[in-house]
Amino acid sequence: MHSVLEIIRKTTDFLASKGVDNARFNSEVIIGHALGLKRMQLYMQFERFLTEPELEKVRPLVRRRSLREPLAYVVGDTDFFGLKIRCDRRALIPRPETEELVEHVLSQVADKAAPLCILDLGTGTGCIALALATALPNATVHAVDASADALALAAENAASLALAARVTFHNSDWYAQLEAGLRFDLIVSNPPYLTEQESAEAMPEVRQHEPRSALVAPEAGTADLRRIISGAATFLQPGGLLALETGIAQHAALLALMQSAGFADARSLQDLSKRDRFLSGRLAPAAVSA
Repeated sequence: MHSVLEIIRKTTDFLASKGVDNARFNSEVIIGHALGLKRMQLYMQFERFLTEPELEKVRPLVRRRSLREPLAYVVGDTDFFGLKIRCDRRALIPRPETEELVEHVLSQVADKAAPLCILDLGTGTGCIALALATALPNATVHAVDASADALALAAENAASLALAARVTFHNSDWYAQLEAGLRFDLIVSNPPYLTEQESAEAMPEVRQHEPRSALVAPEAGTADLRRIISGAATFLQPGGLLALETGIAQHAALLALMQSAGFADARSLQDLSKRDRFLSGRLAPAAVSA
């Protein structure tokens, strides 16, 4: 018989031996998930002995994590902007930097009660669309993804958060399948922006398990960002906001593209680690396409 604390320690040592970062945290999350306990509840049961059926629930999850499957896929969800977002191999796991993108967007919305129309390009799990729908209660949100599997996952998240009526999903290659007459007050996107080299050097969790199509783009990681910027004028209202998450070495070229596309106030924003991570700008009225 082993206590909860003993199993946590053994699991921590095992995961650390497999190269898993923050092995103790991973162990507590996995064991708590297997037992149906939050981490604080787990701490209160350190001396309790685990039964064999309980251990049988823990073991396969630990094995999956030891093979460097991401923690969010192992336990099936992650927290994003205060929301519980279901995660699996159908879509990229939401990152803290993308929470920062949502914060930047909200900081530029003067009236959060306004009936805004928002487009989230490359929605994946739906995390951005659902966070904005939650924070902006009168907004209408459209979420696009080229992957039908990702859209199905995003729709599941919308349903679980009681936001299905507020978000419309579109299976589209960026703007390609959107109705021509649609106009948005805000376009936001966290598209693929890794280079081939960056992908090859990524951690096994990313390189071996997350969908490559959501991570890597041609043209040194900028191809999808260029398509989004170049097409924005067709779908933005005059003065509409474009907000993007990007790679950290792409801003000079992309800022020039934004300026040529009619974003007179295009600017670069840093993430919390002081790296160039976000681009935003409002479309000048003269640049809006007919």
